[in-house]
Amino acid sequence: QVQLVESGGGLVQPGGSLRLSCAASGIILDYYAIGWFRQAPGKEREGVSCINNSDGSAYYADSVKGRFTISRDNAENTVYLQMNSLIPEDSAVYFCAAETGYYRDYLCPNLRPAFSSWGQGTQVTVSS
Repeated sequence: QVQLVESGGGLVQPGGSLRLSCAASGIILDYYAIGWFRQAPGKEREGVSCINNSDGSAYYADSVKGRFTISRDNAENTVYLQMNSLIPEDSAVYFCAAETGYYRDYLCPNLRPAFSSWGQGTQVTVSS
């Protein structure tokens, strides 16, 4: 049973930083891709970043390149999303998701929100 728990969200001023954590249990991280997605009110869920833990490849949406960094700690079975230079448009509920097998290698690079296992989400609000 895959379980994903996000944490680290909150209220931050424009230009500030946050680090989100996705703690995974019930899986061996090496075989999975972990993606970060976000959904703002009235908008569709969109892909932010993904790391394929089988080879370490990382992918980013154009809107966050250069500002966000995804990383992993296999010993802690946790994936992080470091978010710098935050802007109000980054405000959303952020979800992490896990996928393995054939779909992992397609969904992760394309940041498609069709992963099979999801966390409950954490709210990020960027406002002065």
